[in-house]
Amino acid sequence: MGAAVGGCLVSVGHTVLWDPAGRSRATTGRALAAELTGVDLATLVSRSSVILSVCPPHAALDVAGLVAGTGYKGVYVDANAISVATAAQVAAVVEAVGATYVDGGIIGMPPEVAGHTRLYLSGPQAAEVSALFGRSALDARVADGQPFAASAVKMAYAAWTKGTGALLLAVRALARAEGVERTLLAEWGLSQPALPKQSERSAAAAAAKGWRWVAEMEEIAASMAAAGLPAGFHEAAAEIYDRTAHADNDVPRAGLGNGEGRDRSGKNELSSNPFDTVMSALM
Repeated sequence: MGAAVGGCLVSVGHTVLWDPAGRSRATTGRALAAELTGVDLATLVSRSSVILSVCPPHAALDVAGLVAGTGYKGVYVDANAISVATAAQVAAVVEAVGATYVDGGIIGMPPEVAGHTRLYLSGPQAAEVSALFGRSALDARVADGQPFAASAVKMAYAAWTKGTGALLLAVRALARAEGVERTLLAEWGLSQPALPKQSERSAAAAAAKGWRWVAEMEEIAASMAAAGLPAGFHEAAAEIYDRTAHADNDVPRAGLGNGEGRDRSGKNELSSNPFDTVMSALM
């Protein structure tokens, strides 16, 4: 996602910097393909008018602290899947050193083709950040409402898309545990014909990226609780994705694992760096 967002900025004439320290060969390849310019963090911060943070939700505060520790005073855009409360914490961290916070939330796949991915923005200078993307493949929009409206939109949207995916995984795991999975799939074929393939897509996505969604479900659960709504749906979804991330076999064909066997910190085999992307766009 980070490389694709950066590539969108490059496509409309901006110079985009990224820090390759500690990143995998695959990540470096994506950055090169997107024509991002690799520099060290100090250079990135000193040359940047705008910094965009695109990382797993559990690392959002750490990335903000890393940037704030340099004394950065430009525009800081957090485009991560975090709750309004966490977004407010990120804003406090970067604003404490003089930066301007802009809230963001990405909906859709990595923006390689126009019309499929939107970046919602809110808060001071949201319109200026939106304008940076021009006619790129990423549709940047200013969200109406409170300063953290972009994060609120992302939480509400992902509560359905990834929340229902976790529910499908749990349903198939239950059917398998009871020995009726084949019968359930046959019934879905009759009465809910879209569900078999949808559940397979959910399983494939969870196997590849479910470890990233644990914290996202926890952020959604916190958002629900803050709004006076039940948090249990998405607390359970977080557990489902955590179990999926640790499962040694296919899901849902082999059911969900019990979450034991591997340290959660080792679930991302593609990169050992939790700071997925810290990049900047020079106005």
